[in-house]
Amino acid sequence: MSLPLFFVFLASCLTAGTTGAVFKPNTWYDSLNKPDWTPPNWVFPTVWTTLYILMSIAAARVAGLAGENAGVGMALALWGLQIGFNTLWTPIFFGLHRLGGGMIVLVGLWLTVFATTILFWRIDWVAGLLFVPYVIWVTTAGALNWSVWRRNPNEPAVTP
Repeated sequence: MSLPLFFVFLASCLTAGTTGAVFKPNTWYDSLNKPDWTPPNWVFPTVWTTLYILMSIAAARVAGLAGENAGVGMALALWGLQIGFNTLWTPIFFGLHRLGGGMIVLVGLWLTVFATTILFWRIDWVAGLLFVPYVIWVTTAGALNWSVWRRNPNEPAVTP
């Protein structure tokens, strides 16, 4: 694995993660009706930091195989698309307070994370395995977003 590639992918992840510093959970989020299984707020930055590191290692491993596998280009393009969806969710959900809009973004995120996991696995099984916790977390986040959206019907559904 190339360390320079790792740091480029990590910088992409940390750039996406800055939306969490800009659009933090606040009194609006605290006031929402949430399921009992909602993780405490401190869990989110801990999990995301871990996932960003794993995602960066996986992408660097795959990128390092560019000359050996024709599927690397598509796999990395999907990686780029998933980090785009990842970046969009926080400002839509926490910034605009759009629960339904957040759900739409999460569906796109889940689909691209799942597809990236499959392509990474085909290219380098370790890279695919490194993405499995991300699939699990995005699945959990999607269930949480859905539940919060359904429990708070008076909140805006989508961005106008």
